Amino acid sequence: MSAQFESKRLASLLSLIVLGLNIASCATDSQNVKTISLVGAGASFPAPLYERWLSDYNQQNPNVEINYQAIGSGAGVQQLIKGTVDFAASDVGITNEQAAKVKRGVIALPLTAGSIVLAYNLTTTARQSSQVNLPNSLKLSRQVYTDIFLGKITNWNNPRIAVANPAVNLPDLPIQVVHRTDSSGTTSVLTQHLSTVSPEWKSKVGVGKSVAWPVGVGAKGNEGVTALVQQIPGAIGYVEYAYAIQNKLPVAALENKSGNYITPTPESAARTLETVKLPADNLIAFITDPIGAQSYPIATYTWLLTYRQYQNPIKAQALKNFVNWALIEGQKSSLELGYIPLSKEVVIQAQSVANKITE
Repeated sequence: MSAQFESKRLASLLSLIVLGLNIASCATDSQNVKTISLVGAGASFPAPLYERWLSDYNQQNPNVEINYQAIGSGAGVQQLIKGTVDFAASDVGITNEQAAKVKRGVIALPLTAGSIVLAYNLTTTARQSSQVNLPNSLKLSRQVYTDIFLGKITNWNNPRIAVANPAVNLPDLPIQVVHRTDSSGTTSVLTQHLSTVSPEWKSKVGVGKSVAWPVGVGAKGNEGVTALVQQIPGAIGYVEYAYAIQNKLPVAALENKSGNYITPTPESAARTLETVKLPADNLIAFITDPIGAQSYPIATYTWLLTYRQYQNPIKAQALKNFVNWALIEGQKSSLELGYIPLSKEVVIQAQSVANKITE
């Protein structure tokens, strides 16, 4: 009986030893899993979606920490050129001249897309929380919204605005244009469109990430423009669709090339992007004035910019893994936040180019 007890005691002791070794092994493995940190900066246009992606990705991959700062497309590209970030983001991709300054090479990857909308605030006082008996989509003709930005239409009850909105009692309220002050891809896309539809805009103001605005007050980032539009009665500003929707700002239905007034939605912007063919060499292309009858006139891809070569192979692989996740799993949350999921064709193109990221 004593021998049987001693045998059971020995078996229990051995089990405890094995369990202890397994726990120690797991602890050692856990200590060996190093956290990988990636830092990026750039466009504010995709920032709400990027924030969701980075949070979701970190939950699934807790050893990968990716930090993104929305400092504007221009500043993001400059950080990439200086080598102070692991990746950047830009609503206008990157020019050949800029890319030539990046010694490690550059890869531009379209990760999502969206529309640029004209959000407005027609409350008569700063304290009012809702628009006064006005529709959520005032109709603005091509010439009208261009002339608003040119400073030629200065009041909301202007007859040229009223003619497209006959059933609306427009307030006698000064128009306050809100524009970007930072180097902005959103500004570049908007001014490309305005230069296409208006010879006067093209000759007087032109295209660029930063331009000399004829009128208005400035703010930094899509979030800054959104905040000023919310605060200023009579304000109108241009922001990415998601910012207006999340902040419950009304947005204008814009006249497109076919003469139709199109309300911005992910569906109407997707129709615009259907006609954009991304070249195989750099995947960067724009459409400044779509011809589709139901196409919203101002929509664009936005690009993640990576180096072609990374000195740290672990970082290179971590970034490739995230890009592939964003191109597949990440697209599922695009519509929820007001962005446009990429087509299968664009996803395949982007995946192929992402594979060229090397150590």
